[in-house]
Amino acid sequence: MSTLETALCLPAPELQAIVEGRVVAILSSVSLTQGARFALCPSPTKFSDIPIDNYYQTHFSSLARAALVQAAMPEPKLKYWAECQSCSIIDTPEELNAIAALGIWQPEFLKTWLAQRQLLIIAFLRTYQLPTPVIETATPKVGKFIGLSNPIQVHEKLPILDDILFRHRLEQIQAFQISKHPELEALDAALESTILAANSAVQTFQSNLRQVLGWGTVSVSQVNSPDTDWMNRIAALGERSKELDEGKSNYQAGTDFEIAVRDSLEYLGFKIDYAHRGGAGGLDLSCSEPYLLIGECKSGKKIPNDTAVQLLNLGTLRLESKIAFNEATKLIIGPGTPTTQLEKAALVHGMAIINPHTLEKLVNLQHKYPGSIDLFELKKHLIYGRADEFVRDYIEKVKSELRLRSFIVNQVRDYLLNAKEQEANIDSLHAVYTVSTPPKRLNHNEFHDILVELASPLAGYLGRTQSTDGQELFYFLRQLTVD
Repeated sequence: MSTLETALCLPAPELQAIVEGRVVAILSSVSLTQGARFALCPSPTKFSDIPIDNYYQTHFSSLARAALVQAAMPEPKLKYWAECQSCSIIDTPEELNAIAALGIWQPEFLKTWLAQRQLLIIAFLRTYQLPTPVIETATPKVGKFIGLSNPIQVHEKLPILDDILFRHRLEQIQAFQISKHPELEALDAALESTILAANSAVQTFQSNLRQVLGWGTVSVSQVNSPDTDWMNRIAALGERSKELDEGKSNYQAGTDFEIAVRDSLEYLGFKIDYAHRGGAGGLDLSCSEPYLLIGECKSGKKIPNDTAVQLLNLGTLRLESKIAFNEATKLIIGPGTPTTQLEKAALVHGMAIINPHTLEKLVNLQHKYPGSIDLFELKKHLIYGRADEFVRDYIEKVKSELRLRSFIVNQVRDYLLNAKEQEANIDSLHAVYTVSTPPKRLNHNEFHDILVELASPLAGYLGRTQSTDGQELFYFLRQLTVD
């Protein structure tokens, strides 16, 4: 446990850069003691009164303005704390240019700072998140320490960057190695300032981009995105939630569920035949690709006993062929536990019955890991009768495969960071995998196939290249995090 009694006041843009993992170093007015621990307090002012565009680099200036606006509050909230790793004195033009190339500051500003003070102190910080934000009443003074109104007790460390990534970033800046991806940093800044910044697709892309850059905290959340709200209401619509049903007729409530189911199947990759939109006497679901699927949606407390017969009659009329009907995948989606009568009818006519909760789980899995649902594999689990247990088994199988790939991606990253290499060949990577404790044993060919899959343009977790002698090499791009 640590007790924090002071806070270092930093310009809000620089604090933002630190907690995003963009930088692991700050400009300091004084030399900090190695091992010193303190809270970090955002200040709405800068070290200098020069224009912000002359202070920060172009790719960071728009973010800097936003951070200053957010920090201009009566009582600042402390959300992070730091431990000083070391300090370095920069007093040559060569070192100064290297710091400018690594960080967020304009070279001319650093030259002005150096001319005024004769030396420039860079403090290297390991930054952590506080479990809960703390309001501080003392007025922040940029570059200075303030005594906290109430000491903060820290019981656990919640690092912004994990151990290996932080060490890599620290070694990079201490060795004055310039950024590997300046163009990607510029792209991130452009996305941040665009009017499309709130778009969920842009946020997802930006999240992936920041993982490639090796930045830590990403302020991107799709939980409450208007584009994805419907994904978390599928089960509620199927079970006729009172909140969602308010002011609706039974017909409208049923129609809303049909729409949610069609949207779900389309999101999973089915091609919907919109000539069949349900309603009285109509077939609720008709999908033509990647295989023929027909179905009925029933909202309420339970599925009516005659649903299987209804799907039989409407499906036969729709397909105009008993052979086509028999070959089609037939699906009933509704709440509750099917009655014995309904389950027997579904078994006789070759129909699968699933709960809206199961459909919601499939959609959310597809949302978190695009392309993870293989519709032909899913088809194998849509067994006749009650299929929920089998579909849930398939979901767990997909998650298991994702965890395996997450393990491999992390191993590639850790191996390269520890070896201080940019890429590695298959033999080295498989050897490390074999001697570890992997979720699943893989032979050389199986391991290679997964590496190639992870390095495909549609996955983009790893990269693949060739050495001058034609040897196949792999490198890390972004993490694959699995819940």
